[in-house]
Amino acid sequence: MQLRVLAFVLAGGKGTRLYPLTRERAKPAVPFGGQYRIIDFVLSNLVNSGIYSVYVLIQFKSQSLLQHLRDGWEFTGVLKNQFVIPVPAQMRSTDETWYRGTADAIHQNINLIEQSDPHLVCIFGADHIYRMNIRDMIEFHERNRAEATVAAIPVPRDQAREFGVIETDENNAIIGFHEKNPNAPSMPGNPGMVLASMGNYIFSTRALLSELYADIENPHSTHDFGRDILPSMVGRSALYAYDFQTNRIPGDSPNAPAYWRDVGTIDAYYEANMDLRSVTPSLNLYNRKWKLQSSEYDEPPAKFTFDDEGRRGQAIDSIVCAGSILSGGLARNCVIGRNVRIHTGAVVEDSVVFDGCDIGRHARIRRAILDKNARIPEDAVIGFDPVADRDAYHVTESGIVVVEGKRSPVDISTIEI
Repeated sequence: MQLRVLAFVLAGGKGTRLYPLTRERAKPAVPFGGQYRIIDFVLSNLVNSGIYSVYVLIQFKSQSLLQHLRDGWEFTGVLKNQFVIPVPAQMRSTDETWYRGTADAIHQNINLIEQSDPHLVCIFGADHIYRMNIRDMIEFHERNRAEATVAAIPVPRDQAREFGVIETDENNAIIGFHEKNPNAPSMPGNPGMVLASMGNYIFSTRALLSELYADIENPHSTHDFGRDILPSMVGRSALYAYDFQTNRIPGDSPNAPAYWRDVGTIDAYYEANMDLRSVTPSLNLYNRKWKLQSSEYDEPPAKFTFDDEGRRGQAIDSIVCAGSILSGGLARNCVIGRNVRIHTGAVVEDSVVFDGCDIGRHARIRRAILDKNARIPEDAVIGFDPVADRDAYHVTESGIVVVEGKRSPVDISTIEI
């Protein structure tokens, strides 16, 4: 059966818990893994799954996200149904507001659904790091003749307050939905875990339109899928949970565990980056059958210079992206972005370094995140003295130091007069 599938990516959140990385950029535009952005994961999952009709709903601090979508995700227009298009709030609500919730974001663009007339609508968030073969979820949805399917994953019970928790029967039908409730029921036979919604949904179009029109007329609704629409469907609609742990990626080992990380905080974001640099990473970016797409840059290869005692450019258990030069400096257990310079005698450990950073001679840095274009002076010491770090930088409770960078000048065209 040929299914027409339309996708919406919700990319409008403020990302306040990732501050200061979100001071000047939308959360989905935050760099990850050296050369990617957080939004690249959901877009790559969709495109790799054969879903080429994608609207990206944007809102807060969206300029960096718009530039990234332009540079990395503009299709060439080979087919009219291939597109990744950013869509700002349309002000279609009665009081002409910005998006008030996830369901309101879709409702404000309901004309795009009605004009496309798809069989299915995928509604996915742009805030998580994961790889997913969405075809498997679609097949599960169709096999169960579902009206709505929610992707779900087990998480520790003490995290229930952070997620929408799902109750299911033995056939994966959803019989209860508890939004961010610390007392939500645990999984049967596993009291230490709850089944959490991943914020990824597939709807049959007719059911989605009906629910959206009913929700917008409800004065008590917050117009959110997790808080309002999905709980209201329990018991009256064919609502199913798709077990993300069963998802398999072409080209991966059949025994490879499914990977999903919520990077809503600095600490979670840092740990997800650190996952990449292990010998056998739990998140595999090297599977050529499931490529992670991003913006394309014409950068030269990374370079490591000098081989003298005390002045040796090297990287150990690290990712180093194009254009970077380790000029007698050392990176250990790091994720190094594009066009980074690490000068003689500098040592950077257990850190995430964004594009364009310059780390001066003999600087020492550990457990830090350096934002784009950060300049670290010679002999600087970061990550060793918590008191001094807090006086100068943003520091999380676990001790991760965030060093803000410098704004890049905007490259605009010139004319000769």
